[in-house]
Amino acid sequence: MDPVRIAVVGAGVVGLSTAMCVSKLVPRCSITVISDKFSPDTTSDVAAGMLIPHVYPNTPIPTLKQWFRETFDHLFAIANSAEAGDAGVHLVSGWQIFQSIPAEEVPFWADVVLGFRKMTKAELKKFPQHVFGHAFTTLKCESPAYLPWLEKRLKGSGVLILTRRIGDLWELHPSFDVVVNCSGLGSRQLAQASEMFPMRGQVLNVRAPWVKHFIRDGSGLTYIYPGTSNVILGGTRQQGDWNLSPDAEISRGIFSRCCALEPSLQGACDIREKVGLRPFRPAGVRLQTEFLAQDGRRLPVVHHYGHGSGGISVHWGTALEAARLVSECVQAPRTPTPKSNL
Repeated sequence: MDPVRIAVVGAGVVGLSTAMCVSKLVPRCSITVISDKFSPDTTSDVAAGMLIPHVYPNTPIPTLKQWFRETFDHLFAIANSAEAGDAGVHLVSGWQIFQSIPAEEVPFWADVVLGFRKMTKAELKKFPQHVFGHAFTTLKCESPAYLPWLEKRLKGSGVLILTRRIGDLWELHPSFDVVVNCSGLGSRQLAQASEMFPMRGQVLNVRAPWVKHFIRDGSGLTYIYPGTSNVILGGTRQQGDWNLSPDAEISRGIFSRCCALEPSLQGACDIREKVGLRPFRPAGVRLQTEFLAQDGRRLPVVHHYGHGSGGISVHWGTALEAARLVSECVQAPRTPTPKSNL
């Protein structure tokens, strides 16, 4: 039997991790990752990369927790390996703080991260405008390192990488047997997903090596995330805004809000602005198989998009689910017809 030809469209964190999971779960297949953009030019490259999951309206909490746990376990293994530096994955401790006591004092993900607890009064003294907080250790996945690391591993396992702009998923037929659509905002065109829109995010990358702990306001709009070589300050959520140019006034606002939480950032230097357009879908992640058909011919397409600002936190878990859907597509039409005994 010839190898099944699988195309993964998209080379952000969702596309590359899906290609990796398919290569592990689907035997005897040839995989090609197709995208017009690769790192460092993807939306994922701008992501802050902190593993703190978001809630999706149409995803049950147990499913979301499983995606998060699978992603955390995958990255935790990397963080504890000799690959950690090259992959840009490391543990980081810090605080999530609130100006009023949240309705949910213990979030669903509390037993997935490490050492989760409520902040003490002594710790809260650092944040006089806040009355409640969580202290925990989580993982930071730095996409500008993680994406090239994934790409290198894919190439090493025989996956082809192709730079090409796709205008219509059907153009991949008959060259491929199964297509996985991980095109993010590109799904507006490729999957006629008119409900998709950008959630613009602007951040600052600064040098402040003395900042070792993350600080995240409970709203998720103001955050300080230390990395291996810089600190990410954020952020914004601008619905429907396609502008990729940094806004100086927004940058001043981000810096001011972050300095209010961590005054020592006044001494930060080498400030650089970055903008990314998060692929937002009101219902949340779409993980679904669709069969495109023309003139009696069919092309199975597994859709895997709509992660919004929470992609890094669940990317491995949703990629595993997408790979299972691909496996079902592969097995269904290729199961030999049983011979009759008559």
